Amino acid sequence: MKELETELKLRGFSPRTVSTYIYHNRQFLKWNGKQPQDIQEADIKAYLAYILADKKLRSSSAALIRAALKFYYDEILKKNIVNLKTPKIARHLPEVLTQEEVKSLLASATHSKSRILMKLLYSSGIRLSECLHLRWQDLDFSQKMGWVRGGKGGKDRMFILSEDICKELERIKQKNGLIFDNKDGKALSPRNVQKIVKRAAEKAGIQKNITPHKLRHSFATHLLEAGTDIRIIQELLGHSNLQTTQIYTKVSQEQLKKVRSPLDTIR
Repeated sequence: MKELETELKLRGFSPRTVSTYIYHNRQFLKWNGKQPQDIQEADIKAYLAYILADKKLRSSSAALIRAALKFYYDEILKKNIVNLKTPKIARHLPEVLTQEEVKSLLASATHSKSRILMKLLYSSGIRLSECLHLRWQDLDFSQKMGWVRGGKGGKDRMFILSEDICKELERIKQKNGLIFDNKDGKALSPRNVQKIVKRAAEKAGIQKNITPHKLRHSFATHLLEAGTDIRIIQELLGHSNLQTTQIYTKVSQEQLKKVRSPLDTIR
């Protein structure tokens, strides 16, 4: 597993992916009982069949496990034994908040810093992990822009800052360090932010299952409804593939409402 860890790090995989790939490879060897050099294609097939049929894992989980095994056995050990396909991943449309629900959510924040954090997530569309690693020097209030440093895929990108969030942040601005830190000066944990958002949603009486990532989905959908070009939205979200961004065209109810039925055009 040390060899696997080294190779993943050399190729620039995120710490989360590194730990996930190592975990799934360890679980497979524990279940199988063989040494890696003795693993055959039949062993891989049997394990994937087991996790799908017996453990009843979702197709997305099975695809992740297959990717972890393929990387180790085909990329590193060069055995070329992970050739089977897992079931197609079911694509679910992301749930989004209406603008009124966003308003209620923000108004229900118990602390000003919690409200600012949620405002920044919604107004910029950045990922939670990116938000929690933002530093004051990453923001330019005069240009109303910010920079994500080393985001997904190790890429830097710009994001927009609303006038409202600029005013809020300037009131609490410090010279350097993390924008959202705890008493020890360390980054807040994602779990803490999830609790903040959940409490605010409950207080606002929102029935949807609201998570920080839903604010990112809402940002993209509301921009699309306002007529923003989808390629600009792609850039702001940091999507490498336009197809990933196009899912929001299926979510936007406002866009659907603008479509006239062909029956009305012939009457």
